[in-house]
Amino acid sequence: MFTGLIEAVGRVANVRRTAAGLRMRIATALASELKAGDSLAVNGVCLTVVTTGGDAVECDVGPETARVTTLGLLRGGDALNLERPMRADARFGGHFVLGHVDGTGGLTQIREDGDARWLTVSFSTDLAPYLIPKGSIAVDGISLTIAALGERTFDVMIVPYTWHHTNLHARRPGDAVNLECDVVGKYVVRAAELVARAETGRYE
Repeated sequence: MFTGLIEAVGRVANVRRTAAGLRMRIATALASELKAGDSLAVNGVCLTVVTTGGDAVECDVGPETARVTTLGLLRGGDALNLERPMRADARFGGHFVLGHVDGTGGLTQIREDGDARWLTVSFSTDLAPYLIPKGSIAVDGISLTIAALGERTFDVMIVPYTWHHTNLHARRPGDAVNLECDVVGKYVVRAAELVARAETGRYE
């Protein structure tokens, strides 16, 4: 379980293909605090640390994860949002983020508003039922609030601290981002689907 509050911005040291998919080496100041077996959210994707050493850790990315998230597109030097799992005795911030990406979107526009910035992000139609105005959304693992919602895009406002302390400052229009919808909304939609099936006799 994560909160969507980014702890550190790391860098892709290198990515190499393995029999299990991809092995990603991540340079990060958090390396000394991580050990093999720990979970680590990387751009919103929950990965397992497999090796540590010096100022870097390594994580495996399975073929399916590489296909359905942006991790398969990463190259050396790319900036990464990193967050360790939430501690049970810690103050909770952000929103419940599982690290299970629902799909990818596209950053279509960045525009300034004083010191803040507006981001417009496109999403696929299958995510539409889970998005609501003022609802929570994780973009590359960052807990954000949907300020405006269209049929295929939503807008979020980025305050200066978030802009400078995440990988967003390195993003450009056209970049792909990982999206995770609010888990509460997903359970509500699923429950409504099952009720509808039962009422029409189509429940299996």
